[in-house]
Amino acid sequence: MLPYAPGARVVVRDEEWLVRRVDPSSDGGHLLGCDGVSDLVRGRSAQFLTQLEEEILVLDPAATELVADTSSHFNSTFLYLEAQLRRSTPNDEQIHLGRRAVMNLVPYQLDPALQALKQPRQRILIADAVGLGKTLEAGILTTELIQRGRGQRILAITLKSMLTQFQKEFWSRFSIPLVRLDSLGLQRVRNSIPSNHNPFNYYDRTIISIDTLKNNLEYRNYLENAWWDIIIIDECHNVAARGNEDGLSRRARLARLLSGRSDTMMLLSATPHDGSARSFASLMSLLDPTAISDPDDYTPEDFRNKGLVVRRFKKDIRDQVSADFQERITEQLKQAASPQEEAAYRALLAIPFTQKGEHRAAKQQELQRVGMQKALFSSPFAALDSTGRRIALLQDKPGISGDEQTEVAALEEFAAALRQIDAASFSKFQRLVQRLKDPSFNWQAADPSDRLLIFSERIETLRWLRENLPGEAGLKPAHFEILHGGMTDTEQQDLVDRFGRQDDSVRVLLCSDVASEGLNLHYFCHRLVHFDLPWSLMVFQQRNGRVDRYGQTRQPRIVYLFTETGVDRIKGDLRILEILRTKDEQANRNLGDPASFLNVFDPDKEAAKVAEIMAAGTSPQQFEAAIDAAQASSQQAGADTDADADGDWLLKLFAQAEPTGEATAQPRPSTDF
Repeated sequence: MLPYAPGARVVVRDEEWLVRRVDPSSDGGHLLGCDGVSDLVRGRSAQFLTQLEEEILVLDPAATELVADTSSHFNSTFLYLEAQLRRSTPNDEQIHLGRRAVMNLVPYQLDPALQALKQPRQRILIADAVGLGKTLEAGILTTELIQRGRGQRILAITLKSMLTQFQKEFWSRFSIPLVRLDSLGLQRVRNSIPSNHNPFNYYDRTIISIDTLKNNLEYRNYLENAWWDIIIIDECHNVAARGNEDGLSRRARLARLLSGRSDTMMLLSATPHDGSARSFASLMSLLDPTAISDPDDYTPEDFRNKGLVVRRFKKDIRDQVSADFQERITEQLKQAASPQEEAAYRALLAIPFTQKGEHRAAKQQELQRVGMQKALFSSPFAALDSTGRRIALLQDKPGISGDEQTEVAALEEFAAALRQIDAASFSKFQRLVQRLKDPSFNWQAADPSDRLLIFSERIETLRWLRENLPGEAGLKPAHFEILHGGMTDTEQQDLVDRFGRQDDSVRVLLCSDVASEGLNLHYFCHRLVHFDLPWSLMVFQQRNGRVDRYGQTRQPRIVYLFTETGVDRIKGDLRILEILRTKDEQANRNLGDPASFLNVFDPDKEAAKVAEIMAAGTSPQQFEAAIDAAQASSQQAGADTDADADGDWLLKLFAQAEPTGEATAQPRPSTDF
């Protein structure tokens, strides 16, 4: 009879192990495959050669010594049983540890975990709206899986700007340590291991940027040979196949590869689809390849009862979170354009834009004007940059046509008009300064717990604000920082971390839309300024969600800046942007998802659609009527389960979350002794 057998417990090197496998070795002994049992080695696997170990003690249950409990009221026995019960692996569908996280738990946050635990494999898309706490919901489910012995190896994938934030949330709230493998961290791992070893096996629980993985093809072989218990992809809409693309992007190919490297997969996104059936089907296929047989032709019934999706809007859970969500205050600040700005508007309309060397009054030329106009709506300095690049493009051509020479002359006149606009004649800037100094706004610039967030689409605008706003706001240049997409992952992480520390000098964060996705910027900030308005309702939602989100203790204040002009065509286009702002507020109060207005479900497509509307000369009245009709059509499509037009019915499907209810924890012995 073998002295060692699978299932036996042994003591090796002063630690207790459970024998899983016994194989003969070439030296006449045995190779023991063991899992750690005692505290120091629990969760570790090891192999031991019996011929090399000095002593291996096989624990015999028959040798167990029974000791009487002489403690008062058998306290020692109760405590021992309680400890063993707490260490036992749950085998039900209830929440055991997730509710003990460091957070003000709200019942709706347990729903994704409850839904996932009912499935044989926990694969779920958590698609709650911006600011509802998707990271916390993922943490609750991760905690439950760890308790069940299915969370030893974890891989979290986020945008590079969110690495530090996601890592901190998991550690500070759930005590789940994730090792951050940014570009530098991953290189350090590779430098410390043999070249033929897999760097993804070096740490069990890691977090890494999706761009770090997708930009390096040599990681593919490592990923194909690694396995995780849990894979989490944050902002997963970035890995979906796009409906207008024939092939898969590198991010989409990466997600498809990872989907087969784990039993559990969590996808997190507030905007999980771009309106096309194929795009949403690609996310579903990551969770369950059999859920949708035809990605171009399917209905909600194909996956309704498979537990793959949960989606709620703020309006759906408002009765549960009245104390955790403050009703936001919005301000619309208007300022009449200065004479210099009016001159720039007229000069813009006078530019005869060309296409392929010719000027023709066609849609393409109007779209070029609208593109230049978008830069001007941000700031004259952003428009000046765009104008300079357009002039250089035309002048560098080997043979410039007469029409192009005429365009260059008009562009130079436009540039000259832009140069006449300084800080004093930049009306929107002056209106912002006036509001910041207004006692009723009550912004305490020197208070480290009262910080300001300013969004703009153009980096030139942000740079100009950093140069000119500090003096007007009574702050030093060191109190202003810019967060933009051109920064490295470590630079973005460091700046976001600084903005969340009360002892840091940053008072005003100037952000491009790279900061509009997922970042928690609300800890010491509840004021947000849209210096220029996005041309997408979804970007409105994403920007505002940086301060108007779960955990905000002060009432969010959102400021929109508008310029009023007497130039009719420009006035109409500005009014269209004002209508977008109004619709965003309406969606926030009543609808939940602003994408239902334009029926596009993708920020870039929404901006392109607004640009086409402006280029077509659509009046503000026609635009408002059109988007109201589109929204009504979307609601009707959602009400009809047979409607499958470009994913409109998805909104209706997502809204049908299971009723929220308190989970019942596993019964515990009484501690009243």
